[in-house]
Amino acid sequence: MKPTRLAAAKRLVVKVGSALVTNNGAGLDLAAIDDWARQISTLHERGKEVVLVSSGAIACGMQRLGWRKRPQSVHQLQAAAAVGQMGLVQVYEGAFAKYGLQTAQILLTHDDLADRKRYLNARSTLTTLLRLGVVPIINENDTVVTDEIKFGDNDTLGALVANLIEAEALIILTDQIGLFTADPRKDPTATLITEATAGDEALEGMAGGAGSSIGKGGMITKVIAAKRAGKSGAHTAIASGRETDAIIRLAAGEAVGTLLISDTQPLAARKQWLADHLQLAGRLLLDDGAVNALNAGKSLLPIGVVSIEGDFERGAAVACIAPNGREIARGLSNYGSGEARLITRKSTPEIESILGYVDEPEIIHRDNLILVYYSGSMKS
Repeated sequence: MKPTRLAAAKRLVVKVGSALVTNNGAGLDLAAIDDWARQISTLHERGKEVVLVSSGAIACGMQRLGWRKRPQSVHQLQAAAAVGQMGLVQVYEGAFAKYGLQTAQILLTHDDLADRKRYLNARSTLTTLLRLGVVPIINENDTVVTDEIKFGDNDTLGALVANLIEAEALIILTDQIGLFTADPRKDPTATLITEATAGDEALEGMAGGAGSSIGKGGMITKVIAAKRAGKSGAHTAIASGRETDAIIRLAAGEAVGTLLISDTQPLAARKQWLADHLQLAGRLLLDDGAVNALNAGKSLLPIGVVSIEGDFERGAAVACIAPNGREIARGLSNYGSGEARLITRKSTPEIESILGYVDEPEIIHRDNLILVYYSGSMKS
């Protein structure tokens, strides 16, 4: 395993599973949670940004309610999550406070990330929290999900969050030491895979076995999550959460568990989505100054927008049109068409006085924008 793979990552997502959080269903493992908080505080001191995706609300609720077996009823699962989330967030807040870190609770559903407006809202909230030095603690919103909108497991959620915030690394902590060539419980010849390429189809065949009675996933969900995270440029490490200083050592590039490498550059997935997006909701007509700014790699500010065409909501994909009528760029709008019309040709300090609030200082941030060459090709 090359030490530069994860060592270079500035922004990481760490996912911990239910079996670890609840010590295999015995109740919240306070010592383990405190240790993760200590390790993440060490990464903060080293200038890294960390988002923690934690399972455990349902398992904690089951323990509090005295249920030994995971229920099948959606309503019972939702009730357990509601009870358990209270205890889970209290423990995390207390653990991180010992190390001088503030935390924030974020509950997400699949709909939050499938809808472009809510996707943009979630992204803005998380990136703001990271800038403030706060550790976001994310879980699926099990109190309101139904079968149609469940992520299904927090491995998938971890990968989606990595894509959402453009993390360079996803660390999945589990009760296994990594991915083996076969199920080591059944095949004594199975060997640990120390490094492979995320998305290698052979890996899914090796990742046998279901999750524990406490959790819902298994090694297969971790391999699929690594594949998903890899598409947005994040490397994925799968390692034992009981390994001493696993988070610190992985973030330093040490060989722990299994590393699944992404062969995609960060931001490529978002840029490719924009490049392929044929259903544009509107058009922003720009002046020459705005065109020059975009060509220089800057964001699109309201003052450079001459007029708005079409009706669209915040988060919609829109085209940016140069004075000669050609599309110069496309991106995700931070404002709906009605609001955007009110702030065109206005300077950034005027936005709040006009709208009464400021979502973002830019109409389109450069991270959510891709340039279009006149030949029809794209560049980020």
